[in-house]
Amino acid sequence: MASQSSVARTKLPGKTWTIIVLLALMGQVAWAVENNFFNLFIQDAFGASLSDVALMVSASALTATATTLLVGVWSDRAGRRKVFVVVGTLVWGLSICAFAVLQNVSAALARDAAAAATLGITLTIVFDCIMTFFGSLANDACFNAWMTDITDDTNRGRVEGVNSAMPLLSMLVVFGGAMFFMIVGDDGSVTYDYPLFFTIIGGIVIATGIAAGVLMEDSHPEPRKGDGYFAELAYGFKPSSARGNRMLYLVLAAYCVFAIAMQVIMPYYVLYLRLPYILGENYVFVMAPCIIIAAVFTMFYGRLVDKRGFSFAIILPLVLFLAGCAILTVMVNAPGVFVGSMLMLSGYLGAVACFGAAIRNNTPLGHVGAYQGIRIFMVVLVPMLVGPWIGSAISASSGAVVGFGVVGDGFTPSSLIFAGGAAVALLTFIVLFLIRRAEK
Repeated sequence: MASQSSVARTKLPGKTWTIIVLLALMGQVAWAVENNFFNLFIQDAFGASLSDVALMVSASALTATATTLLVGVWSDRAGRRKVFVVVGTLVWGLSICAFAVLQNVSAALARDAAAAATLGITLTIVFDCIMTFFGSLANDACFNAWMTDITDDTNRGRVEGVNSAMPLLSMLVVFGGAMFFMIVGDDGSVTYDYPLFFTIIGGIVIATGIAAGVLMEDSHPEPRKGDGYFAELAYGFKPSSARGNRMLYLVLAAYCVFAIAMQVIMPYYVLYLRLPYILGENYVFVMAPCIIIAAVFTMFYGRLVDKRGFSFAIILPLVLFLAGCAILTVMVNAPGVFVGSMLMLSGYLGAVACFGAAIRNNTPLGHVGAYQGIRIFMVVLVPMLVGPWIGSAISASSGAVVGFGVVGDGFTPSSLIFAGGAAVALLTFIVLFLIRRAEK
């Protein structure tokens, strides 16, 4: 791809930047609550098993993918994004608030404690899917389509740099805020004031929906006419679509490989840091500054995609990611873990920004909403179904933390997950070779 540095950048108004930051951050805060605290809630409140947690996670992932596919096409055909974002965000917030009363509802409807626990587990899984439906409707499908609509290839890297930093920044917000709702038992066990916590988070999301209704301007995409709804739904999965949009599918394939590499690591990353012979409960003092450094790096680095193109910009984040994984594989002291985490997370977020901008730049007009579902399928659902199993198998087969001869007892996350993630990430370069050939 030719250098883009000579092309004048399209500037976005301040109000547009405000709504991008607000919706991106608050949306990721809501997802961080689901990904981290619903698992704790269903175990603390109802004594759920790991199988129940796995069922909830799988049901949520499938719901998110299906919703993004179905609603993305709907918004294309309607030629509207704002109404989906605003209404979806409002109901998203209400559905989070509903978790505040699930314990009381299950206790009132059940005949005894055992039945209340069973009912509570069922209601939690059902309401998690309901929350995921409205969250994916608002955020994954329509907010992301709106960002593609209002940007072009001179500013998408800059926008994606900000958007890509939000998932990890939201974790700082959520975990930092959760400290104020922490309840420590006499035996040292830790739980949370879940009703108050969910009520406040839900209220914040509702307020975000109201702000979007006031500040957001619809992108007014041209409504899709002609083909029926189900034909539009199938469009992204057709071989003819892949042939006609080869660059888009190559970028999605590269992103899929990299996302699998991340899923080898990320489900076990915090568990690894919390091991007593790694960082213990002080892990937050290493993880937090690494996240901030990675987020700042990504916000600025995303601009390079606009100036030099995807295939040039993606190389440095991949190298940083591989270097960080190499350090984390062999070093277990605090300085080594800090440097390794900083490099790995910077590479992770930087790569996500590059991939996100390239996907937006290559998404065909008229099918922007439909391709949000394809994106979720390729870079969320497939990696979540593949990556964690690789990481689990690596830890189960090693049962050890390499580096300075430290060995863990029993089944614990092994530092070899970082080597496994790096090995998968190396496969990304094969797809990048095909991308460079396609560019030429």
